[in-house]
Amino acid sequence: MNATTERGGGARITSASQVGRSGSVRGGRVRKPGARRGAYPLPMPDADPALLERARALLREHPLIDGHNDLPWTIRQDDRAAGDPDRYDLARPTPGHTDLARLRAGGVGGQFWSVYVPAEIGGGYARMQLEQLDLARRMIARYPDDLALCRTADEVEAAFASGRIGSLLGMEGGHVLEGSLGALRAYRELGAAYLTLTHNLNTEWADSATDEPAHGGLTDFGRQVVREMNRIGMLVDLSHVAPSTMADALDVSEAPVIFSHSSARALCDVARNVPDEILRRLPGNGGVCMVTFVAGFVSQAAADAIVPAHAEISRRSSGVTDVGELRAIRDSVLAGIEVPLPTVADVADHVDHVARVAGFEHVGIGGDFDGSLIWPIGLEDVSGYPLLFAELLSRGWADGDLARLAGGNILRVMRAAERVAIA
Repeated sequence: MNATTERGGGARITSASQVGRSGSVRGGRVRKPGARRGAYPLPMPDADPALLERARALLREHPLIDGHNDLPWTIRQDDRAAGDPDRYDLARPTPGHTDLARLRAGGVGGQFWSVYVPAEIGGGYARMQLEQLDLARRMIARYPDDLALCRTADEVEAAFASGRIGSLLGMEGGHVLEGSLGALRAYRELGAAYLTLTHNLNTEWADSATDEPAHGGLTDFGRQVVREMNRIGMLVDLSHVAPSTMADALDVSEAPVIFSHSSARALCDVARNVPDEILRRLPGNGGVCMVTFVAGFVSQAAADAIVPAHAEISRRSSGVTDVGELRAIRDSVLAGIEVPLPTVADVADHVDHVARVAGFEHVGIGGDFDGSLIWPIGLEDVSGYPLLFAELLSRGWADGDLARLAGGNILRVMRAAERVAIA
């Protein structure tokens, strides 16, 4: 989930031109937000057929493991499903960004499903977190031929080898702990693979990237949280946190950290992206930055259009705790804005940048599908990953580096965290 467009459906394209061979688009604009049509899958923009087939072949051999998909929240918010995964049928076209056919078309071999709880509701976090964990587990269990609940890297690889999508659970925001390490341990027992230390608001023990600084990073209790996550084998996710919190977590964590859905701040200067000084620390820690596709984190021009709208959403939402009312405010504000659409090439620029600054061993993919509203052309849903890999092939990326990007790096991180927990 991102801080600029909140959660919801897709965006309505009002014009687009100059679709290039790699799927790059220039001159397109989007107006917010129309409900996405279910697709089986979306038509691909023009791309070099040979490179696209090479990309698809690589993803058939190496699992693409995406760091963040908000489908459980979409199911909870869907007017017809109303939180019942049995009524949100992934075997058919869905109104969001994700269904089984599009996952297969995208070559997805592993997925961290976000079990998000909004901090803005002001309380009841633990109850809602348990409900979201339950919802995601029921969703996975409904499709045993396609999805497999996983807790370890070996289990993800075994699921992929069996033709299923290895499914992991990621909690988004430390507010769900309600100050309790016992709650953290209980969530881990229920299958939570990572915890994003904050969401859009500070917790009592960590500063968020999109709130006023309150702690200067992590408090002493925040450091305890990181150490306990290391001990129980839960990944420390630094998307959404302030750079001071990133630095403190890197100082404390004995296991590699992740950014489950963040891009490079040097290319798009928004608070949710990762500064180069933090990327340069990843080799020493062993962690991975999983590049997101959210338009407002990829393109400065898109961010310049979206950030003022987000500020207006925040102003109107002050004191509002009802999830439905928060969604109505968001939709009302975003309905009138126009955003220049980024391109597949723009996303590839972020992947290139992270690889150049941190190293090819420290970059991954974290799309944030079903968690935002406005996307690059060709990356509007989970079917689009091969376009990105075709673009990187056109830039000379080696197959081995692409395999690490797809899933090898996050599998290495998971195994390292498992070793720290055993020790």
